[in-house]
Amino acid sequence: MIDAELDDPFLQHRRLLFGTAYRMLGSVADAEDILQDAWLKWADVDQAAVQNPRAYLVRTVTNLALNRLTSARARREAYVGPWLPEPLLTTPDVAEHAELAESVSLAMLVVLETLSPLERAVFVLREVFGYSNSEIAEALGKSEAAIRQTAHRAKAHVEARRPRFETDTAQRREVTERFLAACMTGEASRVMELLAPEVTSWSDGGGVVRAARRPLYGPDHVARWLLGVWRKPEMEGVLWSFEWINGEEGLLLRGADGVARGSVNLDIRDGVVCGLRAQLNPEKLAGLDRSEPFDPSAGATD
Repeated sequence: MIDAELDDPFLQHRRLLFGTAYRMLGSVADAEDILQDAWLKWADVDQAAVQNPRAYLVRTVTNLALNRLTSARARREAYVGPWLPEPLLTTPDVAEHAELAESVSLAMLVVLETLSPLERAVFVLREVFGYSNSEIAEALGKSEAAIRQTAHRAKAHVEARRPRFETDTAQRREVTERFLAACMTGEASRVMELLAPEVTSWSDGGGVVRAARRPLYGPDHVARWLLGVWRKPEMEGVLWSFEWINGEEGLLLRGADGVARGSVNLDIRDGVVCGLRAQLNPEKLAGLDRSEPFDPSAGATD
């Protein structure tokens, strides 16, 4: 396999290509489909004539993802309840690649959902991977002036909505442990002590499993919903663990069979939880059962 990776540019850059597709789509399954389509295109091209395989492959994946985004948005309009990205097990956050880790956080992926497909592609290529406007223009078949305007608009949009939460790992773990312990007591008052007045909870069940059909606001509503979930019969025997999920430490739920049942990511600020994202849809949990965690910094040193 090592020799094959050295010889095949697609295998050399696969982590980068997956990371590009995942940031574009917020879906592990769709990102894997994009890579399969990109591989077929790569296998069919005269590879000896490709002067820059890395650039060619990134361009191929980006354009395939742009096409997929159009149909994905149509599906999401009919989605039951809040839509959240598919969670993904990641390697622990590394300080020198904090921005790359943030770019796969669930909060950031939700922000990227509010961009147009073109804005999202330009933002990912420029702000995440550092491509120049001219390189992006060539990749997407646009003028450099158009890309420059799109890049400015996308960056301003993201900066206005960029999540600003606690990034200190020790602080996040301490608050998350206290939050989990409070939930296990079953006492709403203890849970509410750890929730900010403006706390918001999103739970994605996709109409497949029971989940809140709309965001919940305020400590009382969020605490009652959490404890209601905790008391469900199907939660009996579920094991909780601290895992790196989308570039930050979160809570992973597994059944007695070891299969992922869901995940919870917390937005923490000033020592309390101000946001909670629970992914419960069994059709969107494949990224939590991957044999090898994804490295958010893939592409920084590719």
